[in-house]
Amino acid sequence: MDIEKIAKAIERDAGHALPELRQALVEANARQGRVTTPEQSLVRAVRSQLGLSQVAFAQLIDTPVATLRDWEQGRFPPPGAAVQLLRLLMAKPKLEALLKAG
Repeated sequence: MDIEKIAKAIERDAGHALPELRQALVEANARQGRVTTPEQSLVRAVRSQLGLSQVAFAQLIDTPVATLRDWEQGRFPPPGAAVQLLRLLMAKPKLEALLKAG
């Protein structure tokens, strides 16, 4: 498995870097340990980019903090609308201000 080639293709499709993706691909290839999904990486990356705690980020996107934790820990993926919101926030971090005002 060419991890770098696969990671670049996934990031190209996502439109941004996914910092934990390569490690997730290594784990998936080895079938060992925790497997990180692209959605998990996206949630964490956006929250990190905005510099928010889980509680603050959950409030920003009007989602229960337990649900956000489930997304980040891979218990279940965020729904499509949430993924789209995360992609918008990743591409345009200034949208955070609009969400706070909203």
